[in-house]
Amino acid sequence: MSEDTLRTTPAKPSALDALKVYLHPSVMVVILLGFSSGLPLALTGTTLAVWMTERKVDIATIGLFHLVGLPYTLKFLWAPLVDALDVPLLSRWLGRRRGWLLATQLMLAAAILFLGFQDLGFTTSADGTKSVASLALVIGAVAVAFLSATQDIVVDAYRVEKLDTSEQAAGMAGYVAAYRIGMLVSGAGIIALVAWLELKGLPHDKVWAWGYGVAAAGMAIGMVATLLAREPDGAPRVAHEGRTQEGGVHPGGVIAAIKRVTVTAFSAFSEFLTRRDAVAVLLFVTLYKFSDALAGGLTASFIISIGFDKATYAAIAKGVGLIAALAGGFAGGMLARERSLLWCLWVGGLLQMVSNFAFTAQALIGPDVAFLTFAMVVENFTGAIGTVIFVAYLSSLCGVRAHTATQYALLTALTAVGRTVLASGGGYIYDMTGWAWFFTISVIAGLPGLALLLWLQARGHFRELSAKA
Repeated sequence: MSEDTLRTTPAKPSALDALKVYLHPSVMVVILLGFSSGLPLALTGTTLAVWMTERKVDIATIGLFHLVGLPYTLKFLWAPLVDALDVPLLSRWLGRRRGWLLATQLMLAAAILFLGFQDLGFTTSADGTKSVASLALVIGAVAVAFLSATQDIVVDAYRVEKLDTSEQAAGMAGYVAAYRIGMLVSGAGIIALVAWLELKGLPHDKVWAWGYGVAAAGMAIGMVATLLAREPDGAPRVAHEGRTQEGGVHPGGVIAAIKRVTVTAFSAFSEFLTRRDAVAVLLFVTLYKFSDALAGGLTASFIISIGFDKATYAAIAKGVGLIAALAGGFAGGMLARERSLLWCLWVGGLLQMVSNFAFTAQALIGPDVAFLTFAMVVENFTGAIGTVIFVAYLSSLCGVRAHTATQYALLTALTAVGRTVLASGGGYIYDMTGWAWFFTISVIAGLPGLALLLWLQARGHFRELSAKA
């Protein structure tokens, strides 16, 4: 090799350089926003399921209650608003992305408080089981899910637009790790807090309100990140035309805003759907993490129902589960940095699928603390790897900055189909099969996603993505 070649060949970044990137201001902001995005999810999922299980709600009803998460599936319907419109006052002060972020975070904190102060309002049936009867509880849960989905739209757009190529792997790893920490805080953390408050003698009907109140306060981390962040260079921003001298909105401004939203939505969806193999890509996005979602939707109820108390579950999930999630997140980031996207998707898909066998074994063994610890480590580690890699894939599909929020919302909405609509029948599967077969079936549920991955590989889909990158 000649001296000129040696001088012009870029040196491979060292391990120290790979760690230093996590200290970049943009990456640190994305990590904090990841925590803010993950925080609300368990409050309408795992935490609410434990609350309902503790009140002896039947498993089928708990499974159906996952449908309150439909906003995560439908968020692409209002994502064009985020791409096309500003938030009054806040976007003028902070920029469009940051204005939307702060607005949703403030409303989300209020919605979490509202949900926590609702009585579950169950009515007891003749066989001793209970069913949900409180409309206010449903409204609160849907409001939290809707605002959380809206925050996800903005955070995803900000992350894709703000991080440059050298920051993407670290940003994804840090974002996913922080997201899972947020989920653990609002899941195992709030459950542990509620158990501790009960031990301290707080009335049983008050402890969950305190738990949700602490979760609402945790949204302050996301608000601080929003205020510290800088608006992405070239982020879409609309001039404040159409306003009267008195500061009101002229009717022409309303018409222009509607037109912008319509054009943005049509352009974003048509650009994506006219791509080669677009339908297969959307099906793959829907099914890749279905195995993980089906099992995860009832994992907390499974652990409580087989004999563990919520304090033990919270301690294991918050302790070793958190460490395993962090390790898995950074392992996924290193894989995404060192290996091809296709190779990583195969590894992540297989790991998150076969890891569900750990809970099959747990169902056969029973309430053994040591094995539960092992199962939680396996689930959190493999789940974090799969999520980091999948986020990398979704980001690679969004190539047009003007449509970032809308297209990414469409893709992540499809991933939520598995977590909400498809997984909502998990309780009925359990009723027919029992826990051991339920988790075995959740493994089998991962096969269609891998079949689509193989088909897309044969079609050259990943070669096209690499060429565009």
